[in-house]
Amino acid sequence: MPRATRASRLTGLLTSVLLLAVTAVACGSSDSGSDASDSGAKGSASTAFPVTIAHKYGSTTIKSEPKRIVTVGLTDQDAVLALGKVPVGTTEWLGGYKGAIGPWAKDKLGSSPAPTVLKDTGTGPQVEKIAALRPDLILAVYAGLTKAQYTNLSKFAPVVAQPKEFNDFGVPWQRQTEVIGKALGKETEAKKLVAGVQGKFAAARAANPGFAKSAAVVATPYEGTFVFGSQDPRSRLLSDLGFALPKDLDKVIGDKFGANISKERLDLLDQGVALWIVPDLTTAVTKLHRDPVYGDLDVVKQGREVFVKETSDYGNAVSLSTVLSIPYVLDRLVPQLAAASDGKPATKVGQPAS
Repeated sequence: MPRATRASRLTGLLTSVLLLAVTAVACGSSDSGSDASDSGAKGSASTAFPVTIAHKYGSTTIKSEPKRIVTVGLTDQDAVLALGKVPVGTTEWLGGYKGAIGPWAKDKLGSSPAPTVLKDTGTGPQVEKIAALRPDLILAVYAGLTKAQYTNLSKFAPVVAQPKEFNDFGVPWQRQTEVIGKALGKETEAKKLVAGVQGKFAAARAANPGFAKSAAVVATPYEGTFVFGSQDPRSRLLSDLGFALPKDLDKVIGDKFGANISKERLDLLDQGVALWIVPDLTTAVTKLHRDPVYGDLDVVKQGREVFVKETSDYGNAVSLSTVLSIPYVLDRLVPQLAAASDGKPATKVGQPAS
């Protein structure tokens, strides 16, 4: 999200996520315009085709190795880059990054030019600009394409839309990486990438066995209190680290990635750890603690909160939760969670050095 307009962009995502059309799903698979410098991801993908990928709107067959990839899924570019390809076009979510490539993924560009950045203000993909990039594959895996948007985009190139078994914008990073790997003819490489990141989660769990004995929740002070559900990538970070989520979380959230909760349900935040994504680390935190209901919860009194500034590189990486951003996040988040959940109210939960 643009740093100056992050709040309004988040508003659009939170209030119209089911209408947000990020990309489409029907025809094929593809690889981006140029190879990245990661030699481990290179190889002969051409022998993998044709491939057929099922999604929310049916299935898409990709007949040959794609060369010009456009990502309309809001985080799909990271998986493409991790697999050794550079998209010709990406869709901006966070803002502030050239080519919509965060610092955790920048080295994957190699000597390739940064992708053209497309905008999505909540009304769907910029179809004409996407067509002008002459894509031979459009990826909309972490997305919320409507059927009409999918059909429209499919006029220009094969479209791989969001998987049907998850909420819109609810696909896990593992599945996202594997689907995109198949679309690029790099299934084996994708599985290796997933296994590598899962190994980092396993190491964090082994080093912090207390995580598995606690529950945690992710929230943001958007129009009150907005809590993320179990299918949101931010919540999955906690689950993958061993934390349980509140038992009735999804009952309150419904079939969305998150929802605002009433004062009467602030008990959802009284968990072993409350992870807050906040606009700033001063005023926003003070305002939360001054709330008579929230401020009286044990999670506050016992210092079991973790605060992440949403517009920082760290906050952006938490929101993305991709195969490339997660290792960057774990280096920073795990020490905070360990401090918050150690059972000692006096332990200070610090901020990462960078």
